[in-house]
Amino acid sequence: MTVVSETLTDNIAWRSLSETGAQPRLSVLIPTFRDDPSALLKALDERGVEAEVILLDDGGGDAALVERMAKRIETMTLPARLVVLSSNEGRAKGRNRLARHARGGHLLFLDSDMLPDPIGFLARWTALAGDDVAVAFGGFTLDQTPHRPEHDLHRAMALKSDCTSAPERAREPEKHVFTSNLLVRRDVFDTVAFDEGFAGWGWEDVEWAMRVSALYPIVHIDNSATHLGLDTAQALAAKYEQSAANFARVVQGHLEVVRNYPSYRVAKALKPLPLRPLWRPMLKSIALCEAAPTPLRALAMRLYRAALYSDAV
Repeated sequence: MTVVSETLTDNIAWRSLSETGAQPRLSVLIPTFRDDPSALLKALDERGVEAEVILLDDGGGDAALVERMAKRIETMTLPARLVVLSSNEGRAKGRNRLARHARGGHLLFLDSDMLPDPIGFLARWTALAGDDVAVAFGGFTLDQTPHRPEHDLHRAMALKSDCTSAPERAREPEKHVFTSNLLVRRDVFDTVAFDEGFAGWGWEDVEWAMRVSALYPIVHIDNSATHLGLDTAQALAAKYEQSAANFARVVQGHLEVVRNYPSYRVAKALKPLPLRPLWRPMLKSIALCEAAPTPLRALAMRLYRAALYSDAV
């Protein structure tokens, strides 16, 4: 068993808060793995907000990046801490570790490739924390994401299924929960943490929301952040391939919920079709073909994902 060690960098404001024993209203928790979160940290550094920021380098092994992040943490106005891990723990374990460092009554999980959309983004979350909300998701957009041809497929898919308004998300509150912009009250997270049995990419946040929704209401608001980190078609396909085992874990634990999701229903419809090892790679080839129309590529990628998931239904 590998023992993961931590190296900590705290700024002056963090140490000052520790000396007074005061607790911030909000702890902003940001995991990163070989991504530079400088733009996000700069945008979050709002004066007069009762918040702290905790950044986790999840064993990325990039010494130059760690040095840049440490310098950014040290210059922040808000109390801030950098936690650098000796090796990678993964998405669920990393976020659980972040929560153990937090001192706030509410936790705000943000991905490192996000950028707040509205002015006063953190102040809005802090105000909602003051209202003692149990769980809330603020939504995400692509409003500030640069347009690049290699990201056309991911952009089209995200705009169709992920970039939705609060009323639309509220129809299936547990389905539209992502750790990219998620507020959780401390006692809620102490009761329901992320399942560390998930590995790789995908589904650990939705599965967490399935368990939470049985105990606490999930509120959806419009306090969005832009997702800057769109993937190429090849990278997106690789993530879906990683996520198949996680999807199987969700099916095993939450069949009554997930059976109503389109991803499950399509996977179930594809399962009986013969010669899956032959036509599944064809779907991937169409999705990766940049010469094909984007709507066709998006359809092929969704069917490819469902074909991967069909092994689990």
